Amino acid sequence: MITEAERLRAIQRSTDAFTFDVLRGRGIMPSWRCLELGAGAGSVAHWLAEQCPDGEVLAVDLDTSVFAPSEAPNLVVERADIISTDFTPGRFDLVHARFVLCHLAERDQVVERAASWLAPGGWLVIEEPYLLEAESSPFPVVRRIMTAYQDHCAARGSAMTWARGLPAALLRSGLSDVDYTGNLGRMGGLAADRWRPLIDRVAPGLIASGALAEADVAEFHELLGDAAFLDIPQVTLSVWGQSSAPS
Repeated sequence: MITEAERLRAIQRSTDAFTFDVLRGRGIMPSWRCLELGAGAGSVAHWLAEQCPDGEVLAVDLDTSVFAPSEAPNLVVERADIISTDFTPGRFDLVHARFVLCHLAERDQVVERAASWLAPGGWLVIEEPYLLEAESSPFPVVRRIMTAYQDHCAARGSAMTWARGLPAALLRSGLSDVDYTGNLGRMGGLAADRWRPLIDRVAPGLIASGALAEADVAEFHELLGDAAFLDIPQVTLSVWGQSSAPS
């Protein structure tokens, strides 16, 4: 059984380099005050603490039990529900969230509130998955696996195509210089695969509910061992916007 910590570390391995490039592009300064929403296992928060030695990094999550320990004096980790927690307007130079908001019913309201937490000239960066249509996969077992996975996400209230509306949402929140880029997901490719931990995490429940058969999961594992297997199940959209600087 894949643990939540293993699932989060798999995400970090496959997306951190992309995320760090996006954040570097916002012109991070050593004195920045940063907020990491839904900090997970902590790789982004740790990296930000290294980039901002004269500033501060506040990492919040509903569950901080898997957050990697840190001795950085400028990194504070707090257990908090980002749906109900609020911060002082204008407090942060950077607010970042990755693979968090799409799972919240209040996702649009959190975007609006996060924009208000920015200092003048500060950046809001949100990264979320956009799942491609399951039936578009050329592999029948992947079509079955991803259909069950998408249904599972929808049943939990997750909006796995919500990211498409993020550029417009940031503009409606009053941010400027809104732009975006994408990172193609990788399923297969042997050691480069990032999807086995995600699917294995939910597979027991999907089998128990009848959404998948054990044979489907076994076939998926066999396919992952095939050097000729490679698929693109999703795109991660990274969207950013800047708070207006004082005139």
